[in-house]
Amino acid sequence: MSDEKITKLKEFRPKSWTETKANDSWSVFKIMSEIVDGYEELSRIGPCVAVFGSARIREGDHCYDMGMELAYLLTKKGFGIITGGGPGAMEAANKGAYIAGGKSVGLNINLEHEQRPNPYIDPDKLLDFDYFFTRKLMFMRYSQGYIVLPGGFGTMDEMFEAITLIQTHKLVKFPIVMVDKEYWGGLIDWIKDKMLQGGKINEKDLEIFYLVDSAEEAVEIIEDYYKKYSLKPNF
Repeated sequence: MSDEKITKLKEFRPKSWTETKANDSWSVFKIMSEIVDGYEELSRIGPCVAVFGSARIREGDHCYDMGMELAYLLTKKGFGIITGGGPGAMEAANKGAYIAGGKSVGLNINLEHEQRPNPYIDPDKLLDFDYFFTRKLMFMRYSQGYIVLPGGFGTMDEMFEAITLIQTHKLVKFPIVMVDKEYWGGLIDWIKDKMLQGGKINEKDLEIFYLVDSAEEAVEIIEDYYKKYSLKPNF
């Protein structure tokens, strides 16, 4: 790179470039704090299933009702429920666990003007995070299964993170269940038509996740999996 280009690049840097880099170093301590607190709290809770889905659905929506139902059924099977702690599908799942008298965990992300913890999380099982990646780490480490209700980019991010880690053997294999064939069917078709046929994944990778249409089917997959493999935490 020429001296002239280097000079121009420096001119475009924000005046607070040095301060920004210094703050990056200090943020390591905040990250460490979130990880340590998460490990200490969640390691005491025991086997849980994570439920994901849209924060934008409301009570009375089919997906909301399904989230409540599957969380209730899972809780009665002895699992705790972990969600992202917010509204919509997260609230529905925490509510189902709360009604069933089980463990209702919320990993809330601090977003200005957007997300607040829902009221159905056990007070001693609510954790707040500033970083999405530390929050996802907790889901990956302390969930015994994923149930994925219809959702947006955040839901897909969490689902594909788990699929990738299982595919690459960086995470203990656990069941990932996508609920609502009409909603997820087009995505599955695209994965088969483009990824599989194009050689980007192999046939075995399609066995990482399941596609069902009801809460009962989703819960049955989780239960059957842990009848075959003794139910114990990933950690």
